Amino acid sequence: MNCHAKEPAVSADTIYSGGNIITMNDAQPSVQAIAIKDGKIIGVGNTAKINETFKSKNTELINLNGKSLLPGFIDAHSHYFNSLQVANQAQVYAPPSGTGKDVDSILAAIKQYADTNKIPKGELIIAYGYDDTVMPNGRLLNRDDIDKIFPDNPVRIDHVSMHGTVLNSLALKKYGYSDKTVTPAGGVIVRKEGTNEPFGLIMETAYLPVLAQAEVMSPEQEIAATKAGQLLYAQNGITTAHEGATHLNQFETIQRASDANANIIDVIVYPFITDVDAILAKYPIDQWGKYNNRFKVGGIKVTIDGSPQGRTGRFTTPYLTGGPAGEKQWIGELTFPQDTINKMVKKVYDLNVPLNLHANGDGAIDAFFDAHQSAAEGDLNKDRDITMIHAQFARKDQLSKFIEYKIRPSFYTLHTYYFADAHLKNRGKKQTDYISPMRDAIDMGIRPTNHTDFVVAPLDQMMMLSSAVNRLSRNNEVIGEAQQITPLEGLKTMTLWAAEQYNEEMNKGSLEVGKLADLVILDNNPLTVEPTKIKDIKIVETIKEGNTIYSAK
Repeated sequence: MNCHAKEPAVSADTIYSGGNIITMNDAQPSVQAIAIKDGKIIGVGNTAKINETFKSKNTELINLNGKSLLPGFIDAHSHYFNSLQVANQAQVYAPPSGTGKDVDSILAAIKQYADTNKIPKGELIIAYGYDDTVMPNGRLLNRDDIDKIFPDNPVRIDHVSMHGTVLNSLALKKYGYSDKTVTPAGGVIVRKEGTNEPFGLIMETAYLPVLAQAEVMSPEQEIAATKAGQLLYAQNGITTAHEGATHLNQFETIQRASDANANIIDVIVYPFITDVDAILAKYPIDQWGKYNNRFKVGGIKVTIDGSPQGRTGRFTTPYLTGGPAGEKQWIGELTFPQDTINKMVKKVYDLNVPLNLHANGDGAIDAFFDAHQSAAEGDLNKDRDITMIHAQFARKDQLSKFIEYKIRPSFYTLHTYYFADAHLKNRGKKQTDYISPMRDAIDMGIRPTNHTDFVVAPLDQMMMLSSAVNRLSRNNEVIGEAQQITPLEGLKTMTLWAAEQYNEEMNKGSLEVGKLADLVILDNNPLTVEPTKIKDIKIVETIKEGNTIYSAK
């Protein structure tokens, strides 16, 4: 008679137990143990039963020691390609994320970066994260400031909105701006007072020539940058990243790195509407919507307006502070004329792929509704897989249209912290309190997602969750208490509902049998910790398909 324990029919590679396992599955919200094999979840339930069913002599048993295990975070919107670049750039975010509190501290951070990296004369220096909304006494960065510190290098200090940059004289020259440059429709070129000379700040469509002149990387640099960039996501518990407006050269870089098996996480790209034809020529539509080496084309991106903090978001009522160049009765601008937006939206609908569109102000949201009514004539209520990125200043009457037209909002609650003061000044209290109206949307039956829009805000999933739950500003004021949501709802916006946004809920977003073992371990439980402490929770480990890709040890 054999007295040895019977080997299980299916042996798990790993079994996790001994902590808080939060599943995001309402039918089984928390379990004691989870079993993993070949990168997938094969069992969830109580520890004794899971061990009895799946434990063999080859199974690794991992004790969570009271920590919390959740599905890996799914990035609903960021600019993944920028992670490849910022791994090699000076960071000038405003506090608490960085030291860029005024002109001097920004230039000091860049000087330190240039010295540390021994950047030679003549070489371009790039910084990211400049936030003009927190500059004291409205004293903004300009060309002359940068020239004083960097007379011999072109310097480009990218705006935190990612919709513009501040250039010094050598950089203005490098990118082809002069007193002869005409400001394009939908663009901003701030001029030096009393002259026609560009004074440094270039925004929106006027900024496109800078984006078009990306620095070229060698294949080795592409792979190194891919790994460094993806590690930024993994360190934040993210197992699926979003590339939110992909131009052809960026697309090709991401695809080459994917073909070279450099990806440690899944990357979903959204070609920008202006580059779609060029990308289709290289990557036909029958290859879209499915992963190849952890790379997938998710759909197409259309941008309708700018950023409310940069006063380029489009509203139906004027900004209280005027326009970025002192315009009166300024309501912001559409990125493209309405007729062009209509044609762009129609093109995406005709291609029958998902649409991601950027709209911040209520005027931009109305402009999309107009485009939808024009492009979807006769069938306004069909599910076309539309995600409205930001949708920050949606009015309550617009939320019911989201339901009618089957539009999923991906909100941006981090603005309650990073940009609340700018919004209060620009838009007033009533509108600011209603930014990213998560509570109303969820109560109406919408399943919104939430995002960082990295590099506009730092990649920090716990800070993002905190901003949705607490809605606290830099000054510790609650911004729109009526729109606070629960920690569990907040987690769903970054797991299960984000998986639905990508049509991947069969594989991701919750801890259920058959789904990928994309997991994150936290040092505290976001469901039970005091809500204002959520932001302090640390990522302990990130696991992609059963393999650890980041460990804080």
